[in-house]
Amino acid sequence: MITAKGLATRQRIVDGAADEIREHGVAATTLDDICAATRTGKSQLFHYFPGGREELLLAVANREAERVLADQQPHLAALTSWQAWQDWRDVVVDRYRRQGVHCPLGVLITELGRSTPAAQAVTGQLIEQWQAAVQAGIAAMQQGGEVPADLDAARTAAAIIAAIQGGVTILMSTGSSAHLEAGLDTALEYLRR
Repeated sequence: MITAKGLATRQRIVDGAADEIREHGVAATTLDDICAATRTGKSQLFHYFPGGREELLLAVANREAERVLADQQPHLAALTSWQAWQDWRDVVVDRYRRQGVHCPLGVLITELGRSTPAAQAVTGQLIEQWQAAVQAGIAAMQQGGEVPADLDAARTAAAIIAAIQGGVTILMSTGSSAHLEAGLDTALEYLRR
């Protein structure tokens, strides 16, 4: 059983690894880099991650997935009015604008998601949870008569997530949130049709 101090050390390693990966990418980040950034030795790192790099990458993928969803709360869980959708949109844009190229979503999908089948599974689970929350918001708006009943909520939610991820990928490449904003704004306009 891991002690509270041990859990804190493990979390410090995961957070430090995530920071290093966001800054330098998966391929360029070594275990030595992570040890230096987290002030831990390799023996300590392997104590908490006996599977080595792969196990640590999976822990980082899980952490980044948690951050993506947590950063959007409480708005994501309450998409029941147009104001709630606008507030969620603003939180998403603001968060990714502030993070710029150091985006956990981008790292998870473009870096970690390709590294192992386990990381791909974490990414897939994140997308499913995120899409389900957006879909629930669309369904709530349909029940309230604010969104057409014949709109395919699942497909529209998938398109919204794709618009966000596409916008975030461009933001990571250019530093501009214009495409992310355009994608979300167009999606909201589509819902209001």
